[in-house]
Amino acid sequence: MSKGIITKVSGPLVIADGMRDANMYDVVRVSEERLIGEIIEIHEDRASIQVYEETSGLGTGEPVESTGEPLSVELGPGLITTIYDGIQRPLEKIKEETGNNLERGIEVPSLDRDKKWHFVPKVAVGDKVVAGDIVGTVQETEVVEHRIMVPPKSKGGTIKSIKEGDFTIEEVVAVLDSGEKIGLMQKWPVRIGRPYARKLDPDIPLITGQRVVDALFPLAKGGCAAIPGPFGSGKTVTQHQLAKWADAEIVVYIGCGERGNEMTDVLLEFPELIDPHTGKSLMERTVLIANTSDMPVAAREASVYTGITIAEYFRDMGYSVALMADSTSRWAEALREMSGRLEEMPGEEGYPAYLGSRIAQFYERAGRVISLGSDEREGALSAIGAVSPPGGDISEPVSQATLRIVKVYWGLDAALAYRRHFPAINWLTSYSLYVDKLGKWFNSEVAENWTTLRAKIMTLLSEEAELDEIVKMVGMDALSDADRLKMEAARSIREDFLHQVAFDPVDTYTSPKKMHYLMTLVVKFYEESVNALSRGASIKDIIELPVREAIGRFKYVKEDEIVAEYEKVDARLNSELADALAKEEDY
Repeated sequence: MSKGIITKVSGPLVIADGMRDANMYDVVRVSEERLIGEIIEIHEDRASIQVYEETSGLGTGEPVESTGEPLSVELGPGLITTIYDGIQRPLEKIKEETGNNLERGIEVPSLDRDKKWHFVPKVAVGDKVVAGDIVGTVQETEVVEHRIMVPPKSKGGTIKSIKEGDFTIEEVVAVLDSGEKIGLMQKWPVRIGRPYARKLDPDIPLITGQRVVDALFPLAKGGCAAIPGPFGSGKTVTQHQLAKWADAEIVVYIGCGERGNEMTDVLLEFPELIDPHTGKSLMERTVLIANTSDMPVAAREASVYTGITIAEYFRDMGYSVALMADSTSRWAEALREMSGRLEEMPGEEGYPAYLGSRIAQFYERAGRVISLGSDEREGALSAIGAVSPPGGDISEPVSQATLRIVKVYWGLDAALAYRRHFPAINWLTSYSLYVDKLGKWFNSEVAENWTTLRAKIMTLLSEEAELDEIVKMVGMDALSDADRLKMEAARSIREDFLHQVAFDPVDTYTSPKKMHYLMTLVVKFYEESVNALSRGASIKDIIELPVREAIGRFKYVKEDEIVAEYEKVDARLNSELADALAKEEDY
């Protein structure tokens, strides 16, 4: 164990001499108050330490002690429903000990050492196991079965002893013939990705129930998405919707440097939200990491690694995990702060030159994988990061570095949010590079013309944008009847299909089947109207068809009524267009 003394303090950066035996990324205890820090640079016996707590009052000559271990998280029963800070300290436990103020140097174990969990074995004495195999389960919450695995670095062996019963996380539940002991808890260093057997193609969608996402810009299970947008455009609201409705079994929500009131909203809302998949509180399958903007800046840097390591652990059990990072811009600000303190050569806008590689290291830990173990478990970790570019300008370095890595870009638009169009995802600037692969899934699992309908919708929306420029200059009357019909059809797509009311119990979530019916109606209205127009129907009569209101209300139809309602609206559309055509022919 290496011991040194402080020679310099510069905000969250502490320089210590006499640390020759220490290693990079070792956790250290700084000063008599035993503040938590991590070594981020070593020159001979001088170590630069990133301190994850407030450093005011520290002075030169105070002791620094290395623990000899990297920054690691404790993984075991008790993670779900817990609210941690950026370095996995349980905030509720700390509050019980110190009150509302987070005292410096406090040491509280991440997982409760006293609570007993009922362990049910899945293997028997004499069974052979390898790294990653599930040896038993613990019912962690009503909805999450915690699977106890052989640690990834284990050499495996034969089960010598295993028993059912109530255990604390530090007690041994199984022993291998090699003498290796298996407990309910593992530790894993946060900066190293957990191993897996192999990665799978991202060809299955993460169904979110949000129409603009699933129909136009889908995300694959195990994929990465970025949500950049200016203040007030709905990043947090969008992430809340995705956390609630995405078909992921576990949610890890990282509040990284966001304002305290935003994290308060999360902490208050998530326990109250009823999980639509289980009927229980959403917190029953959620881990929260709260690192607000008034907490020490260096802890932001650790919080995303803490979160993604916990997410990888549940992925290894065979779960689909959705990770929300809000926001990676604040994380990048912590990198910039530390880089400046280290006097490194700055890159663009003062960010470190390695900004892009650090963002890549984070997102590349997402993926759909076959986990370690002999039973071929499939798990997925989907990473969704909010980006908060100053003034909404996505040409800044963090946005650009993120967009070079992620394959889905949901660009939020303040103008749409101002018009109360939510989700405020701009359909002209957003994109998904998974469209072709996931299109095959939608065509085979939902409807064979899914990709055709999507292409028609995207074409109408882009043509509307071009016509809108003409309308702004010379007015709607300058357009031909065919172009006016395009504008009306695009308006129907925007208002009836893309606009979604998060607070409506029916409209908040749309199944792919219902989505397809709605897409069919809005596209059929346009195509049949074009046909009627070419045969002499009046544009005024087409625009004023009463059935258009029924198409707009279709999104509020309950799931078990959609087929009957679709057939009724479809019949009305055919009938009213025929009437509009007959009216002109009679005339």
